[in-house]
Amino acid sequence: MKHIVSVSLGASSRDHSVTVDLLGEQVLIERIGTDGNRRRAMQEIVRLDGEVDAFGMGGIDRYIRVGNKRYTFREAEKIATCARITPIFDGSGLKNSLERHVVRQLADHPLLSLRGKKVLLVSGVDRFGMAAELVAVGCEVTFGDLMFGLGLPVRIRSLAGLARVARVIAPLITRLPIRFLYPTGDKQAEIVERYAEEYRAADVIAGDFHFIRRHLPAELQGQTVLTNTVTAADLDLLRTRGAGALVTTTPGLSGRSFGTNVMEALLVALAGQRTELSAEAYLRGLADLRFEPRIEFFN
Repeated sequence: MKHIVSVSLGASSRDHSVTVDLLGEQVLIERIGTDGNRRRAMQEIVRLDGEVDAFGMGGIDRYIRVGNKRYTFREAEKIATCARITPIFDGSGLKNSLERHVVRQLADHPLLSLRGKKVLLVSGVDRFGMAAELVAVGCEVTFGDLMFGLGLPVRIRSLAGLARVARVIAPLITRLPIRFLYPTGDKQAEIVERYAEEYRAADVIAGDFHFIRRHLPAELQGQTVLTNTVTAADLDLLRTRGAGALVTTTPGLSGRSFGTNVMEALLVALAGQRTELSAEAYLRGLADLRFEPRIEFFN
């Protein structure tokens, strides 16, 4: 049996485990949340190093990519280096291929066509592939990186503008503790309504779910939410607040969609490798497993 473990800085209340049969092989997939405690995350990785087939690293990006340049988060690197035997993945390699692919699939979907829609992408620097593909299929995209990441009421309206901002801020923000940029631990359960007009002006709200949830307004107007890593409670939240549909780029497994860090670790382990795969290899692996985006309609 293969064993995949995601060690996350996120809330332990979102922990989940599932055993699935994939290509005739049993795979145990687990998530261990550490409630924002970096030391505990490092201890868990040390404890399980060499005992599992691959780690996912959740609640924090190891890298962000801007065009062809990659920036490394200092704090994430310290966590990742605790895995000396078992390979560890943050999902950034898979995001760049999978999320482009999903946007292309949905561009002319008969019920959820993205082409030409108004999109609020809450953070584009951690999803540059999704950002580029949304623009490529004709979406009118507002990038909320400065609003949702740094609390600055500044909207970015173009991919070129996002790239310019990213080149300036990436060397700075990657030196900061992740808690200054992204909700971890109990902060993931807090909702402080802001930017309601941006949510409501969009046809599609896209990106990291914790950023989406962070300032979610009390009432939506039937928008589609394009994200991943949602629980049953997250579904209820979106339903009661008036979302029209949910699309997760990763598939649902036993009522839960795991993050790209888990899916990347899974695909690499099933391929019998220890390092990132190519974009084509990730997509082939997903096709072999018949993994498709999860789509749920609330009305």
